[in-house]
Amino acid sequence: MMRLWRSVRRLGRAAEPAPPKPEGAPYPAFAGSLQIRHVDAGSCNGCEVEINSAFGPVVDAERYGARLVASPRHADAVMVTGPVTRNMRVALERTVEAVPEPRLVIALGDCARNCGVFAGAYGVAGAVRDVVPVDVEVPGCPPRPEDIAAALRGITGR
Repeated sequence: MMRLWRSVRRLGRAAEPAPPKPEGAPYPAFAGSLQIRHVDAGSCNGCEVEINSAFGPVVDAERYGARLVASPRHADAVMVTGPVTRNMRVALERTVEAVPEPRLVIALGDCARNCGVFAGAYGVAGAVRDVVPVDVEVPGCPPRPEDIAAALRGITGR
């Protein structure tokens, strides 16, 4: 056990150093803090792996004021991954309605932005913007954790 503590003390913080602070937050209502409810609307789970990495110890998106919450009533934003399937359309609409105003909707990944490889599939209702208004889009299939953290920093201004 002591060997582990000596190793931790010797190595120090494992997180990447923070990139330069973005120029002013375009969303002043969320400056400094953003509570996010994640909704998987039908993805392949590639984006979920990258979200976990973005909030993990290396990238550590929480140090920029973003935090994942379990309830839409406690959230400021809804982060949606995957194309919206017909079975998830109503659930997504209700989740967005449950988030108090002012709120943001973040479309994360190419599938959420334009259906990606699922475009034209029989079970797909459309991209996120076809179902609910989208405020922020993060491109990539899947987007890198650094890109997710950069998008969240752009919202919080930290």
